[in-house]
Amino acid sequence: MKVAVVVLFPDYFESPMRYAPLRKAVDVGALDLRFFSPIDYAPGPKDVEDYLYGGGEGMLLKAPYVEEALRDAKGWIPDAPVVLLSPAGRRLDQRTVVDLASLPSLILLGGHYKGVDARVLKFVDMELSIGDYVVSSGELAALVLLDAITRLLPGVLTHRGSAETDSIHSGLLEPPLYTRPREHAGEEVPDVLLSGHHGRIARWRREYALRRTLLFRPDLLKGLDLSDEDRRILREIIRELEEIISEL
Repeated sequence: MKVAVVVLFPDYFESPMRYAPLRKAVDVGALDLRFFSPIDYAPGPKDVEDYLYGGGEGMLLKAPYVEEALRDAKGWIPDAPVVLLSPAGRRLDQRTVVDLASLPSLILLGGHYKGVDARVLKFVDMELSIGDYVVSSGELAALVLLDAITRLLPGVLTHRGSAETDSIHSGLLEPPLYTRPREHAGEEVPDVLLSGHHGRIARWRREYALRRTLLFRPDLLKGLDLSDEDRRILREIIRELEEIISEL
């Protein structure tokens, strides 16, 4: 997969590039990554930004230099869609990540300061938000999306199933997870996980994944293809909760 990242400060990516999954993806040839900074197209670093027309706090990236960076990125991967990381965008979810990871190429555009001049938007195919909170720059948002995409590329994760069973990928939160030691601070690993009975273990994990999702992220259950057994488990959990509430 070819990915062009158009951001003001590519240095943000130096440390993550030294670790998996980004480094692994590049090493195995799953990811061809290039950076394009508007600074490289401006007379000087301070020329890429300016105050807002109409007044207001903050600075904005100027359109000409962002457009030049995008033009060169498009010159490398002409058919790649441009994704702008923006609080105005649709909220990023795993389904979108999976869709983007299936593309042969992609251009990520991250703003800085107050974002980018609105005249740049005509080059944008999709706007995505990583959540309803504020981070310092578009570089961070682009890094989040790039990491999420990269770990789905072939050959990046040692165990492909690791990505497919991750929390959210399946549509559910993960069940409680345990490793050694078997007992810690008076708490023991549930017996079922030590039983070696794969069917019982799978049922236990499914039940607790449904339980945690219902309690902490019920919104994730909407639209999921739940089995009759899943629905039975959810009804049982709801009955348990109703009994607890009735005793309060």
